[in-house]
Amino acid sequence: MIWFEDYCLDYVSKWMKGQNILEHLDIQFTDLGPDFLSGTMPVDHKTVQPFGILHGGATCVLAETLGSVASGLVINPQKEFSVGSFITANHIRRAQDGLVTGTARPVHLGRTKHVWDIIIVNEDEKTIAKCELTCVVQPVDKPVLPKT
Repeated sequence: MIWFEDYCLDYVSKWMKGQNILEHLDIQFTDLGPDFLSGTMPVDHKTVQPFGILHGGATCVLAETLGSVASGLVINPQKEFSVGSFITANHIRRAQDGLVTGTARPVHLGRTKHVWDIIIVNEDEKTIAKCELTCVVQPVDKPVLPKT
C-alpha cells in the first residue's frame, strides 16, 4: 500500500466536499485500492464542448483531481501538501454521453515530486485519454487534510 494512512473511500469523498470544481462537474471518487484512486465524471452539458463531445479541459480536470488527491494521500498531511505542476493529455477517443472513469496510478513517488499516469475510459472500458500528472510536494504551515 502506498498511502500514508489506511484511508477509506468515504474519507476521501468527505474530504473533497464543498464548493469546488468537483461538485460543479459531478466528479465522484469510486474506488481506492492499494496503489490507485478512481473516479467518475458525467459527460453532460457541463463537460462537453460545442460539438457535443467531452471537453479536453474537463478530461484534464478529472485527471488532475485524481492524481492530485492520490498524491495528497501518499504524504503526511500534517507536514506536506501536494499540487499539480504539469499535466499532459493524449485524447484518443471521443465521449458523447454516459460516464467516464479515470484511474490514477503512480509512476514515481519521490520526496518532492510525484508522477501519476491517469487512464480515462468510457462505459465500454475503451480508453478515451491517457494523461500524466506531475505533482510537487511542499511543506505546509498548517495541515491540509483533516485527521482521520
